[in-house]
Amino acid sequence: MSPGQTDKVRLPRGTALRRWLDRNKPRLGQRGQLLVAEMMWGLVGSSLLAVGLFWVLGRWGGAGVTYALVFVCLGLVKGLFVLDRAALRSIERIAARGRNACAGGFFSKWSWFLVLGMMAFGQLARHSSIPRADIGLLYVAVGTALLFSSRRFWRRWWALRFAAEGGFEA
Repeated sequence: MSPGQTDKVRLPRGTALRRWLDRNKPRLGQRGQLLVAEMMWGLVGSSLLAVGLFWVLGRWGGAGVTYALVFVCLGLVKGLFVLDRAALRSIERIAARGRNACAGGFFSKWSWFLVLGMMAFGQLARHSSIPRADIGLLYVAVGTALLFSSRRFWRRWWALRFAAEGGFEA
């Protein structure tokens, strides 16, 4: 590679691999993308909430309910003021992409990097010396926020349940 050139790997439009990828990538309409996004937020949120509660209640028993409720409230605030905006941006992105868009493209590249970063942070936290119950409180807050804000995807999905012609759009 000559100096000044970037080492980005970008396939030219006409290559056989690029054409094959364009032809065979999984595609979904708006409603399908909304469902996948909601399921992702809902499943991750409920998993984090369940694991967090398990760790918190395992350490503090009945008193852990009080601690967890404080973090549920924090999660609701985070969901309302942070994740609701992120969900609305994703919904706008899905609407702009329209029908037959790549199934994994419902989030921007930046959002996917953020997801990977949060997963890495979770792994680091679990393998650190921080007690699991303390990490569990964070999980309770984040899980609650994800579950709460996933309602945005559900509402939009429900609003689009019938396509313009009265038929179901996958």
